[in-house]
Amino acid sequence: MSNDKPTRTYPCPQCRTLTRWDNNPWRPFCSERCKLIDLGDWASERHAIPGDPEAPGDDFQD
Repeated sequence: MSNDKPTRTYPCPQCRTLTRWDNNPWRPFCSERCKLIDLGDWASERHAIPGDPEAPGDDFQD
């Protein structure tokens, strides 16, 4: 009898390629390339978390 767990796979959020969860240094992405593409999308504001634009923030107004 083996105690090996089944390999968990999932689609990469960037390219949708089926990839392994265990021993994947770029998880949840399939590769460093997909990870960097996603980071670039956040940096260029193609991704955003919705919020109330009128909500008070940490900005000080004089």
